[in-house]
Amino acid sequence: MAPEPRPNAAGPLDDDDYPAYTMGRAAELIGTTPTFLRSLGEARLIAPLRSGGGHRRYSRYQLRIAARARELVDRGTPIDAACRIIILEDQLEEALRLNDELRRHEARPDRHTGS
Repeated sequence: MAPEPRPNAAGPLDDDDYPAYTMGRAAELIGTTPTFLRSLGEARLIAPLRSGGGHRRYSRYQLRIAARARELVDRGTPIDAACRIIILEDQLEEALRLNDELRRHEARPDRHTGS
């Protein structure tokens, strides 16, 4: 019997949404404190996953968002305002992406009419 193929060991590590980082490591990576990360959760900017033991775990995507919040706070923006700015930036990016997608769809010739 042939051995079963092994799953790609790097798979979860390549996933931006995989909760790979503990709170301490996440804070260290972005140069902040666990308290700052907790405040981002309280402001509902990021929602870390919880391990089986209830510990917060952060993904690379969440760390990028937290780093952006830290940037704004370091420039003097209150944390609530920083979180709102990031949410609005994200909504704008999504709206622009959808608009671009719609424009490309409308620019395609209609296959049914032959135009």
